[in-house]
Amino acid sequence: MKEVRIYTDGACSGNPGPGGYGAILVHGETRKEISGGFRKTTNNRMEMMAMICALEAIKTPCKVTIYSDSRYLVDSVQKGWVCNWQDKGWRKSDKKPVANIDLWKRLLPLLEKYDVSLSWVEGHAGHPENERCDELAVAASHAGNLLSDDGAL
Repeated sequence: MKEVRIYTDGACSGNPGPGGYGAILVHGETRKEISGGFRKTTNNRMEMMAMICALEAIKTPCKVTIYSDSRYLVDSVQKGWVCNWQDKGWRKSDKKPVANIDLWKRLLPLLEKYDVSLSWVEGHAGHPENERCDELAVAASHAGNLLSDDGAL
């Protein structure tokens, strides 16, 4: 089965504020960089968008390893929190609504579509792909004609 490595990062100037995401997809010698930005969003939303857009860019069934510096995202998936939230009608254990439901609903089917494993990497620690994703995300957050993030606060 084809194997793809994905590196992701999100950035936000203010929280909420202008933000961007960056992702790198690697398959063998092929490397693809993607990014995008929003006028008013949050860092967690941009971390999620990086992962969503990277997975949406894959066109064939494959094994995917995703590297992210977002504990929120990695822990929510690996520790089963997101499945519990979904089972409880998108409510946390304190009965408050889960943040970013729109993006979780978009991400979960993508995680099921591929053989996905997540790996947390420390951000801003010299990891070349994570640093490059950060550059992409920051640049996207400063681009002109930023999109509206209708799910943001």
